[in-house]
Amino acid sequence: MKVLVIEDEPAMAQVIGWGLEQAHFVVDTAGDGETGLRMALEGAYAALVLDLMLPRLDGWHVCEALRSGRNRVPILMLTARGEVDDRVRGLEVGADDYLPKPFDMKELVARVRALVRRDRIHRTRVIRVADLEIDTAARRVTRAGVEIGLSAREYDLLEALASREGQVLTRDVILERIWMDDDSYSNTVDVRIGLLRKKIDAAGSSRLIHTVRGVGYVLRSDAPEDPA
Repeated sequence: MKVLVIEDEPAMAQVIGWGLEQAHFVVDTAGDGETGLRMALEGAYAALVLDLMLPRLDGWHVCEALRSGRNRVPILMLTARGEVDDRVRGLEVGADDYLPKPFDMKELVARVRALVRRDRIHRTRVIRVADLEIDTAARRVTRAGVEIGLSAREYDLLEALASREGQVLTRDVILERIWMDDDSYSNTVDVRIGLLRKKIDAAGSSRLIHTVRGVGYVLRSDAPEDPA
């Protein structure tokens, strides 16, 4: 499997490359953001290790350009230790994980492996809960064999709930993990859940999306009903 390391410090790039090669990855490197973006678009990589502070094009813009072009390659972003705003912004523009500098090479390798493994599962799996089916590769949803049309955000919300079947997601987690933008507030989640319920639960014989009063929402076929 090939990994692209986009890092402008030659010594750091060499260390990361050596560590990944020891873990049996094939490694390409780029020393600036523009070159890295071009290589990412042209190559078939299992993952990217992307530094934030790059010449010519910073890591945020590299990540944003890939995601806007629907390139879903897993991205591990390298950030300065303690820079919370950098990590938040990185996740907002589409990074899958982050690792503060300085880091242990074993942890970087483990995180890259986890991203590759998760991406491989995600691209091939179908999530099933009761008579609900979600084809994550095609982003196609059916219930009782009938296809349900969802907006992009409705789909993201449903997949997040279904992939954590039985686990309560708070409003804050939904806002932080699924979407973050200027018009996203706690009541936005409630509105989206309401719209999603009308489509998902109306299409089946049982209710799947449940409210856990004062906490959040859960998707579960046998969850106790909550009047909220």
